[in-house]
Amino acid sequence: MQSPVRSGVDRPVHWERARLPKWLKRPLPAGNLDRLTERVLARLRLETVCANACCPNRPGCYARGVATFLILGNVCTRRCPFCSVGSGRPAEPAADEPLRVAEAAAALNLKHVVITSVTRDDLPDGGAEQFHRTIMAVRQRTEATVEVLTPDFRGSRAAIDTVLSADLHVYNHNVETVPRLYASVRPAASYRRSIELLRYVKLQRPQLLTKSGIMVGLGESWAELLDVLADLRAAGCDIVTIGQYLAPGPEYHPVRRYVTPDEFHDLERHARRIGFEYVAAGPFVRSSYFAEQAYEAAKSKAESRSGQLRSDPLACSAYRR
Repeated sequence: MQSPVRSGVDRPVHWERARLPKWLKRPLPAGNLDRLTERVLARLRLETVCANACCPNRPGCYARGVATFLILGNVCTRRCPFCSVGSGRPAEPAADEPLRVAEAAAALNLKHVVITSVTRDDLPDGGAEQFHRTIMAVRQRTEATVEVLTPDFRGSRAAIDTVLSADLHVYNHNVETVPRLYASVRPAASYRRSIELLRYVKLQRPQLLTKSGIMVGLGESWAELLDVLADLRAAGCDIVTIGQYLAPGPEYHPVRRYVTPDEFHDLERHARRIGFEYVAAGPFVRSSYFAEQAYEAAKSKAESRSGQLRSDPLACSAYRR
C-alpha cells in the first residue's frame, strides 16, 4: 500500500541517513510462532495495528504469538502526520469481522486480547457497535480478558456507552502528545476531548481499568509531559505507556529528539509517584506492548489498594484526592 501524502510537514534533513542512537538498536528476536501468527491472520483476513502502524515490536510480538487486532478496515478517515495507517474513504464494516477476530484469538490461544481500530468518522456511531460485537464474540469464544483502544468517537457518550456495555477489562484511549502539539500532530482531534473521554469511562465504570499512551520526541517539553501525566491521573487513568516516536518515513512529522533511557526512567518514577497503577516507559514501549502483563499488574495493585482503603479509610487520602 502506498504511503499517504503528508502535506505541510517539514522534513528532517537527510532523514534516510539519520542514525539511531544505540539504545534504539536491537537484534531480531528468536521464536517459532511468528509464521503461525502470520498464517492465522492471513487465513482469517485480519488486519493488525502491528503491521499497519509499522510497529517496531511486531517481530517480537509475532514471535510470541501475540498481535493487536485492527478492526473496521485499514483505511482511516483522519490523516495524522505521525501515523502510517492509510487514510481515505473506508469500506463498510464487515459483518463477519467480529467472528473472525474471535476465531483468531482462539487459534492463537490468546489470554489477553487487544482490539483497536482506525478512526471511522464516516459512521454514525464511529464504529462503536463493531467494537461491542467484537468484544462479545471474543468473550463467547475464549476465556481471554479484553482490552480496547478506541478512537475518540468525536466525544459521543452514546458511542462510548455502547463499547462499555460489552464485557471488557481495559479501556484505552491515547492522548498521544501534549496539547500544544495537537494542531500539528493530531489536527482532527482534541486534547480536552480525549481527557474527558477517559474521565467519563472511569465515572461510568469505576472498577474498569483505564489506560492511555504518550509519544515523546515530537518537540514537547518536560514540563508539558508532566502536565499531561497530571491531567491523566486527574481523569482517573490507571495505566500509562510512554514511548519514543519514530517517524515511519520522511513525509511524516519529524523526530525532534531521541529521549534517553535515563529520561524514560525518570518519567516512569514520576508517573508511579503520582498514583498510576502501572507505568511502562521506554524507547520501544507502545500502547499494547506486553498489554497482558500491564493488565495483570495494574489489576493486582488496584485490588490491593482497594483492600487497604476498606481496612483504613484514611490510609490513601492522597491517592483519592
